[in-house]
Amino acid sequence: MSFSVLMICTGNICRSVMAEQILREAAADRGVDILVDSAGISDEEHGHGIDSRAARALREGGYRVPSHRARQVQAGELQRWDLILAMTSSHLRALERLAGGPDPKIRMFRDFEESAGESARGGNRDVPDPWYGDYSDFEATRATIEKCTPAILEYAVGSLNR
Repeated sequence: MSFSVLMICTGNICRSVMAEQILREAAADRGVDILVDSAGISDEEHGHGIDSRAARALREGGYRVPSHRARQVQAGELQRWDLILAMTSSHLRALERLAGGPDPKIRMFRDFEESAGESARGGNRDVPDPWYGDYSDFEATRATIEKCTPAILEYAVGSLNR
């Protein structure tokens, strides 16, 4: 039995694909059977590879750079995932519209920053978009993803053990 996680950002070329790769490697390092993928709310980047700055941030953080092609999330796939993580509140709202309303498996990525406990939907829980910044913004995004990843992995392990 495996657990599945879908990461969602805007175009699926930086934040979500970075989170996908970091979680995938963390799970592999712990021997946890987890399926991880990513997609975007928008189809504006459809078919494009990972942003070169995101790829550099992964490489310099010690991660592999995945072979990746951006894709848009589809309403029909939402039921297949055990956990769907939105990078921003606008992504969360778009996912909830696609799902036909709130769904407890659709959460904010940064809900996992402090703990894997109750969802912290209040306050600004957005993972900042590095796209319009410089390379340091991609490093900061990677650091935010790294802070949240252990709790996401623990949540997955806990779900597998239920």
